[in-house]
Amino acid sequence: MLGTIVNTAAIVIGSIVGLLLKGEIPKRFNDMIMKALGMSVLYIGISGSLKSTDTLLLILSLIFGAIIGEFVDIDKWLNDLGQAIENRFKALGKGGNIAEGFVSASLLFCIGSMAIVGSIQSGLEGDHTMLFIKSMLDGITSIIYASSMGIGVIFSGAAVFLYQGAITIASGFLGNILQDGQIANITGIGSILIMGLGFNLLGITKIKVANFLPAIFIPMIYYIVLSLV
Repeated sequence: MLGTIVNTAAIVIGSIVGLLLKGEIPKRFNDMIMKALGMSVLYIGISGSLKSTDTLLLILSLIFGAIIGEFVDIDKWLNDLGQAIENRFKALGKGGNIAEGFVSASLLFCIGSMAIVGSIQSGLEGDHTMLFIKSMLDGITSIIYASSMGIGVIFSGAAVFLYQGAITIASGFLGNILQDGQIANITGIGSILIMGLGFNLLGITKIKVANFLPAIFIPMIYYIVLSLV
C-alpha cells in the first residue's frame, strides 16, 4: 500500500499548492495550460491503447461496460457525490464548482494504465516504482487542476486511495492469473477512456467517461473465468 499512500499524498499536496496559486495565474494562461493538459492526456490515451492485442475483447468490453455504466449511471453518482461535497462547502461559506474538479481529477488519476499496472506490481511484487512515478505526475497535474478547478481536486485523493488500494490488495489473487499480455489488454481499455477524458478537456465533446468504467473490469472477469475452465 506504500505506493498508493504516496500517490494520495502527492495529489493532496499538489492540490494545496494549486489552491495557493489560484487567482495568481491569468485566465488566458490557465486556459492554455488546460488545453496543453488535454492534448497530453489524449496522447497518453492513444499510446496506451495501441498496446492492446485483443481488439474484439476491447470493443466488447467497451460496449457492455457502457451498457452497465449507463444503467447504473456511475457519472451521476460521482457528480452527486461531488455536489454533496460542494453543498457542504457552500454551507460553510465557500463556493466553487467542486463537483467538476472532483469528478474530472478522479477519473484522470484512476483510469490510467499506470494506476492498474502500478497497483498490481505494488501488491504482487512489492515494487512501488511505477506508482512513485505516477505520484510525481499526479502531483504536478493536481497543481494545474486545483489552480483552475478549485478545491474539488483535493478530494480525488480519496478516490485514488480506495481504487488503487483495492487493486493492490486484490493483486495477490489476480497476479497468479493475469499474464503480461492480458494486463496490456486491460490497460488498453483504460487508455481508451483516457482518450475520452482528453476530448472532454479539449472541449471537443462531452463524454460521460465514468459510465464506461465497468469496461475495465470485464476483461479481468473474463480472464478469471477462463483460468477456471
